[in-house]
Amino acid sequence: MKISLEFSKYAQKYNSHNIIQDKVAKKLLETISNQPQSILDLGCGSGAICKQINWKYEKFLGVDFAPGMLEIHPKGDNISCIYGNFNDDSLFDTLLTYEFDYIISASALQWAEDIENIFQNITHFDTDFSFAIFTSGTFKTLNETASIEPLLRSAKEIEKLSEKYFNAKFEIMNYQLEFDSTREIFKYIKRSGVSGSRNVLSYKETKNLMNNYPLNYLEFEIVFITSR
Repeated sequence: MKISLEFSKYAQKYNSHNIIQDKVAKKLLETISNQPQSILDLGCGSGAICKQINWKYEKFLGVDFAPGMLEIHPKGDNISCIYGNFNDDSLFDTLLTYEFDYIISASALQWAEDIENIFQNITHFDTDFSFAIFTSGTFKTLNETASIEPLLRSAKEIEKLSEKYFNAKFEIMNYQLEFDSTREIFKYIKRSGVSGSRNVLSYKETKNLMNNYPLNYLEFEIVFITSR
C-alpha cells in the first residue's frame, strides 16, 4: 500500500468548486495502463472522467442517479448516459446486458449504502477497474474540532472489503487544499458537495467551529483501488 500527499492552493479564479474531484479524476485515469475501448463510469456526475480521457475509445456509458448531472454530461456518437442508482441491484442486472472492458468510479462510491454489495456486484463483470473513494480521513481535523463522527468509511474498512473481493492495488492519497480564510473554507464545503449535504451543526456551533478551526486548509483522503 502506498501513501502520497499533494498540496494545492484554492483559487476562486478557477470558478469551480470541484478542484479535488477533478484532481481525483486525473489521478484515477493515470492508474489505467492500457486504453480500454468499452468503459462504464459508475456515478459519472457531470463528466469529470469522460472529459479527461485522452485516448480514442469505442463506447463510454455514464451512470448517475442525478438527472441534472446527466443533462450536462458530455454526449456523442460513442458517449451515452443512463439514469441509475448503484445502490439498486436491478441497475447491475441491466448493466450486465452490456459488455465492458473497464469499470471506473471516481468520487462516488463513498456514498454507497452498502459498498460491499456493490463490490460483489462488480465482480460479476469479470473485468478490470479503477475506483477512487473518499474516506473518513476527509475533513479529519474539522470533524475532530466540531466533535462530529466521520460521515464516511475508513480507509482500513474499504481496504478490507477490497481484499475480500478483488486482487487489486491499493493506494491512499492525501490532499490538502489551502484557503485564504476560514470563511472561504466553509463556503467551499457548502458549494462543493464533498460533505454529502450533511448539516448537523446549529448556527452557533458552526460559528464556534469557524472561530476554532486550527488550520488554513482542508484535508481530503481518497483511496485508489486498481485491478492488477
